[in-house]
Amino acid sequence: MKLKILPHELTVCKVADTKMLDLSRDFYFIGRTDEEISLVCPTRDAPTAATERSDGWRGFRIEGVLDFSLIGILSKLSGILADKKIGIFAVSTFNTDYILVKKENLERAVTALKDAGYTVV
Repeated sequence: MKLKILPHELTVCKVADTKMLDLSRDFYFIGRTDEEISLVCPTRDAPTAATERSDGWRGFRIEGVLDFSLIGILSKLSGILADKKIGIFAVSTFNTDYILVKKENLERAVTALKDAGYTVV
């Protein structure tokens, strides 16, 4: 399986309203529940009015389109990183999954995933 390192630093934040978001940007994850609105975006695009934020994330994208019948992909990747004491923030889209790690753990994560047989580019 091939993982691609995303080129930008990411921010995970909470916002009070989606009206403050510029949805013309090319990379946003928005999650809305009855309790919160969460956003993952490049740090340069993070809204200044976020109610809470966590900067300093880097991400991997699982390359290709994943079929919904595939089982355990995130579980295996997160297990490899957990064994190395690397926390993650995972986000899924219709096509694939993304795994975020704090930027200070990026090189350790790359090494762990390569050692486990993954191709990381």
